Amino acid sequence: MSKTINITLPYQWKPRDYQKPLWGSLRDGARRSLSCWHRRSGKDDVYLHHNACAAHERVGNYWYLLPKYEQCRKAIWTAINPHTGRKRIDEAFPEAIRKNTLQQEMKIEFHNGSTFQLMGSDNYDSLVGSPPVGLTFSEYALSDPSSWGLLRPILLENNGWAAFNSTPRGKNHFYKMLQMAGKSDDWFSEVLTNKETGVFTDAQLLNELKELQSEHGDAYGKALWLQEYFCSFEAALPGSVWGESIAEVALGGRICEVGHTEGFPVFTSWDIGRSDSTSVWFYQVIANEIRVIDFFEDNFKEIPFYAEMLRKKTAEFGYVYGCHWVPHDAIPKRMGMGGKSILQQFIEENVGDFAPVPNLSKEDGHQAGRATFHKAYFDAEKCDEGLEHLKSYRREYDQIKKDFSKDTVHDEHSHAADSWRYLSLTWRRSTIQMPDLTQSQRFKAGNIRVVNFGEIKKAHFDRKRREREE
Repeated sequence: MSKTINITLPYQWKPRDYQKPLWGSLRDGARRSLSCWHRRSGKDDVYLHHNACAAHERVGNYWYLLPKYEQCRKAIWTAINPHTGRKRIDEAFPEAIRKNTLQQEMKIEFHNGSTFQLMGSDNYDSLVGSPPVGLTFSEYALSDPSSWGLLRPILLENNGWAAFNSTPRGKNHFYKMLQMAGKSDDWFSEVLTNKETGVFTDAQLLNELKELQSEHGDAYGKALWLQEYFCSFEAALPGSVWGESIAEVALGGRICEVGHTEGFPVFTSWDIGRSDSTSVWFYQVIANEIRVIDFFEDNFKEIPFYAEMLRKKTAEFGYVYGCHWVPHDAIPKRMGMGGKSILQQFIEENVGDFAPVPNLSKEDGHQAGRATFHKAYFDAEKCDEGLEHLKSYRREYDQIKKDFSKDTVHDEHSHAADSWRYLSLTWRRSTIQMPDLTQSQRFKAGNIRVVNFGEIKKAHFDRKRREREE
């Protein structure tokens, strides 16, 4: 005769005061919840215990997704709570409620028929089979958003729930979800910084700030500190190729209102996607300043679509184009395009001059991009999306060497970054097409720093004198 054991869930755990609003919402059956909490605030603790409870309220499959499958074992399955010395998985799912523990699959089968399993959102194509009734996305800002797009119809059909937690990683899909959730009555959403939780003392935070600035520089280090402990969406990702450069641009007040200046050509730099996004930067070069006035991105379309986009920009904003710089691989002819190259198709559209960028290495482009930020001004409104891509463009992390490699992550941020590399490699060539400016013209163009007011005054009186003589 089997022995009956009474277990109360959550098992030997109570939410902290600041965790209670989220816990109460989950307990009361919230179908969608989102938690933007700072580092080490106990996000996963809350959701692991919730999964244990939910699995015994409704029989079904419950999936817990981390950004990458390889993270699951270290971050959750074998992770030890430093405060208790016990495995996190054992704290939330005590042995008494388990029927089987499948170590290889990182899966738990419960006596009541429910299952809990750790998965990675990076291999979302494999997330098929027995449908889940509960999903938890941990560190969703670093996850592939396509996985949620694939799984959400399943939950819609079976009335399941989904929960998302993360610290910020720039204004990406997690940021957009947070903005949406905050306006929806169907979502629980919450942002908690260390100011609200008090997890860390002021002395601990100050020490952390000093260490981050020592490792990453003052500007970027502070941006990361604000990201991790105060849920700032302004910082770039760790390993960001240009994160520190963009932080310096922002601190220098060079992300501002940068309007189009008439009388000066508008140049463009392109990264043309074959099956994904095409990204375009619009810029003017005035008195040795690079004024980035616009950004455009869309999924790959036929060349006439982009030609029409350029015409619309001219009609709406008055852009008169200089050279359009396209990738070096736009030169070869393509069978799928009637035997014409991308470059040839653009030329036939009669929307300006097109030329290929130099065929240099990606690392040379990264260096050029870093140097170009020193001369660049960005329009805050029109370039916001592009800047977020540049901040989030990052290097791969080498798990063996425990350091960032030279290889970069290919994701939704790569296209704007490649386009910026091309701008960096060509803007000096663009100056060949620039008019030779007088001091007065520079003043009208907005570059006050290089203006000699004595020369402007002299030019003014010379003009008046000529008018009198005539």
